[in-house]
Amino acid sequence: MSFYDSLEPGSQVDYYKIQAPVARSGMATIYRATDTRDNRTVALKIPHPDVEADPVFFDRFKREAGIGERLNHPNVMRVYNSEKRSRVYMVMEWCEGRLLRRILEEGRIPQERALRIATQVLQALDYIHANGVVHRDLKPENVMVDDDDHIKLIDFGIASDASARRLTYANFNAGLGTPDYISPEQVKGKRGDARSDIYAMGVILYEMLTGKLPFTGPSPLAVMNDRLLNHPIPPRVADASVSPQLQEIIYRALERDPRNRYTHAQEFLRDLENPAQVGVEDRVELRDWQKRKAQLPRKILYYAALALIPVVILLLMVLIARHA
Repeated sequence: MSFYDSLEPGSQVDYYKIQAPVARSGMATIYRATDTRDNRTVALKIPHPDVEADPVFFDRFKREAGIGERLNHPNVMRVYNSEKRSRVYMVMEWCEGRLLRRILEEGRIPQERALRIATQVLQALDYIHANGVVHRDLKPENVMVDDDDHIKLIDFGIASDASARRLTYANFNAGLGTPDYISPEQVKGKRGDARSDIYAMGVILYEMLTGKLPFTGPSPLAVMNDRLLNHPIPPRVADASVSPQLQEIIYRALERDPRNRYTHAQEFLRDLENPAQVGVEDRVELRDWQKRKAQLPRKILYYAALALIPVVILLLMVLIARHA
């Protein structure tokens, strides 16, 4: 029996006693565990055996741990850098609560609560960006909300880190993010920066306030195409309780051209905290949102092919590594 197969409730990894598995991804399984030295509850993120054997994915796992160990903010899940370990795994802060995705599945979030959550996420983004980290996969699945609406930003699995060596081109496919929240520049194959996180936060705020996503389609490719060609339903049309100032804030976060978007999370946060000081523009988005542009097959195929290039390269590297 392998080490991974032996991980069950009651088993022990160094000082940590396994309670139960709580989540599983393509790279790792997360277990609730107890630190036997002080009875503190923690989360262990243990990579799957095939990840440990794959240098590309294993590099990503170690990078995530390195980023987490550097960050220390009340709205960011902690990763502990402790004693020497018998194998590679992460020891993380145990975060009580529910994922924002689960809350959104219950419907539109009241405005006061939505702004309370958004403010904390922006505080977390302002902190990580100041420390050279871009999350690159900000979405409701990566925001934990407790019973008092305190949030934790989690999962830095595809984050970029300015203080570390640059990811290889083969790793770049991991930076594409999730179709519903990916920024237009990332759709075009460009490397996301802090403004890409701000765009994703604009999508999340729109979704919390209206109960809908700003861009939709029958497939991920169609969603990305809609983002490049069309304007979303104005937030005030989707929900009349959204003020003109709050609608303007959302539009500033969702600017298609990143040069026109909020440059820093602090700017976004300042406007959310001081909506009366936000000037409302006469936007084309308000006039032309019902005009739906036809899909541009060649352009779509171009962007899709561009995005798939690193995926193909990565698969080739994996195949070569496994047959070497």
